[in-house]
Amino acid sequence: KQHCMSTKGWNRVIVEKPFGHDLQSSEELSTHLSSLFTEDQIYRIDHYLGKEMVQNLMVLRFGNRIFGPIWNRDSIACVVLTFKEPFGTQGRGGYFDDFGIIRDVMQNHLLQMLSLVAMEKPASTSSDDVRDEKVKVLKCIAPITMSDVVLGQYVGDPEGEGDAKLGYLDDPTVPKGSTQATFTTAVLYVHNERWDGVPFILRCGKALNERKAEVRLQFTDVPGDIFGAQCRRNELVVRVQPNEAVYAKMMSKKPGVYFHPEETELDLTYKSRY
Repeated sequence: KQHCMSTKGWNRVIVEKPFGHDLQSSEELSTHLSSLFTEDQIYRIDHYLGKEMVQNLMVLRFGNRIFGPIWNRDSIACVVLTFKEPFGTQGRGGYFDDFGIIRDVMQNHLLQMLSLVAMEKPASTSSDDVRDEKVKVLKCIAPITMSDVVLGQYVGDPEGEGDAKLGYLDDPTVPKGSTQATFTTAVLYVHNERWDGVPFILRCGKALNERKAEVRLQFTDVPGDIFGAQCRRNELVVRVQPNEAVYAKMMSKKPGVYFHPEETELDLTYKSRY
């Protein structure tokens, strides 16, 4: 503090995750920081909130009239939040093994996106107002049961190339016999009037088939189907990475004489538009 703080201007300190490894260590860090800096100088951040498409969730929800009436349990069947990486620990297993995929990705990146999808409209875009609404919705999440959780750990592919041949336990920095999860899927339920009964499915993992982070809202079936069960559910997808995009999956008539519904997309790909 003595050497870094300026006597002029606005001083602040930014702290990235992991912020401790459990509640006790997190509180100890907060206490120590509070003894050195004032609260308005301390920024505990999740870098994922800096992603363009994560920030766009608020504008999509609260800046468009068309989404307001359908953003609830009456129209949305489920919400799927996905974070996939095609590579393993790559020599960082010693660090990763202390935290695992749940602490490394799910409880920060995915929960931050979930809160932006599920929270009520804040009074303003100020950090305090947004934080307050996030806290409200997070408090409505029911405790997760093990029957709603799948855990896994990647193994090597003998026929793969390069790092693909190596499993998690092949990383020399990983403790022998570690059971740390590198993949998990969990189903959460938000017990409030807007979301009661809607499953929020969180999926994240390493050494998977692709690099992808997205939010996918699947809408309920159209009641009174007149097209012989040819219509699929509508979806709104916010692709965080790679190739940032927002697109809606919807049904349209295939050109021709007959009424043949076909799934198509309204696509806003950022690299094409911006």
